[in-house]
Amino acid sequence: MSYHFQKAYANLKLQEGIHVLEQFLVNCYFSPESSTKELARKMLLPIPIAAAIKKELITAGLLKQSNGTECTAEGKETVENQLGFAEINKDLYQTLMSSQTHWEYLLEDLLIELEPFFDLRPQVNVEIDQAKCTLKTSVARAILCLREHSLIGKKVLCVGDDDLVSISLGFLLKRIFPSVHHTKTVIDVLDVDERYIDYIQQISNDHHLPINCHKIDLKHPLPERLCDKYDCFYTDPPYTLQGLMLFVSRGVAALKKNKGLPIFLSYAHKSPDCMLKVHQELLKMGLSVKEVTLHFNEYEGAQIIGSKGQMLILQTTDSTLPAYIDHYGGALYTGEMNRKQRKYRCKKCRHVVRVGIKMEFPTIEKLKKSGCPKCRYDRFDLVEKKHKGVSQNTKGKSLHNN
Repeated sequence: MSYHFQKAYANLKLQEGIHVLEQFLVNCYFSPESSTKELARKMLLPIPIAAAIKKELITAGLLKQSNGTECTAEGKETVENQLGFAEINKDLYQTLMSSQTHWEYLLEDLLIELEPFFDLRPQVNVEIDQAKCTLKTSVARAILCLREHSLIGKKVLCVGDDDLVSISLGFLLKRIFPSVHHTKTVIDVLDVDERYIDYIQQISNDHHLPINCHKIDLKHPLPERLCDKYDCFYTDPPYTLQGLMLFVSRGVAALKKNKGLPIFLSYAHKSPDCMLKVHQELLKMGLSVKEVTLHFNEYEGAQIIGSKGQMLILQTTDSTLPAYIDHYGGALYTGEMNRKQRKYRCKKCRHVVRVGIKMEFPTIEKLKKSGCPKCRYDRFDLVEKKHKGVSQNTKGKSLHNN
């Protein structure tokens, strides 16, 4: 953060956070004809606050008053070189920032370019609650980061990334900066799954994306090198309350100690009582909810969550602290919470196999991939399931590969 912004922030004592000064300057750079009222409306600020920001940035030599409010030479240099907007495709950027719908038509070629990477993703590991979001959802998340002024020139973190949001962010940057290799933005990925770590890093290396991957088990505290350095983070945590709190906690520990920083939290549609508990825990962590968009996320398969999920945009405050700081040793994933055991009968040799946590085959996916222990056939009937000691007969329900 430049000296000018630090000084202006100290003078204004903004409740909204120091990033608002950056956004104000960037808006004036792209729309120099804007009035104070228009800037206030665009940034959701009270007009007196917008007027005070403008006055402070004029005093700092970054803005000047003309027919609207435009950047001085020093202001342009700050936006382009310090904030990272040099040689941006202004038309595409402004259209993506202003258009709330139909972005897929503007980026149709990007979706086509990304499709092979998404088709070749490693298979999900349901033991750790992985569920692949669609290509369109991944790119929509990346655009959300852009619209929240949290991508260009920022340090972005993905807390888990089987959805390849980092790849979507990297290729979106290439599209917005078509003539230069964008170096101001940093995108880091934390994941426990080495398959995704290796896959994402290889794509990044091959296509010169600003992505670095770190194999991290979030049950352990983040290493110091990853703390207090990021401007925002994404997470699509396990669909348990403990999983959500842990993933968000680790992300919060990684954020800079500034208020108003965004968190992009993808989560299943849950019951009102469940969501009440979620919001209560988020409030205890000192996080405010800026926006909730239902059905924002679409997933491939994932019938257990209805193949849809919501997007919550959270913001940090002066009171933000992680719920978990030390090592986490409890149950975390859905399978650990709901210790179900099932019996499957091979459709060929009729051999019965038990499937469940801490067994040879923890999931039906692992059993089908390995095949029947007796004959290696890969189609099975679910004949019995037990949950907390209750047995349910489910004869006739068939599960098989298409």
